[in-house]
Amino acid sequence: MGSGKKPFKGRQFTAAVILWPVRWYLQFPTSYRDLELMLRDRGVSVDHTTIFRWVQAYAPELEKRLRPHLRPTTGSWRVDETYIKVKDRWVYLYRAVDGRGQTIDFRLRVRPGTC
Repeated sequence: MGSGKKPFKGRQFTAAVILWPVRWYLQFPTSYRDLELMLRDRGVSVDHTTIFRWVQAYAPELEKRLRPHLRPTTGSWRVDETYIKVKDRWVYLYRAVDGRGQTIDFRLRVRPGTC
């Protein structure tokens, strides 16, 4: 990922899609299979072995650049579910919250279900 290179050239997915699971892997204690499920929930079908390859390829440089800016986590988190109205439509808001109450991630769903 050095200067002058195009590190995502030739990849099937965009840089944003590739960087989601790599960033999550670096910031939170999670498995590649869990990351696969998290991407699937967002409409992206990627095998966990592909995510492993992405982490191997991009994590060292990302960690070097991002580590000073990441908030430390306690390793403890929970999911909070709330029913809210958004633009005159009732939806379920799911929030992943760390041990200090900081939002890690969120999702809106029209119907209740697993996050």
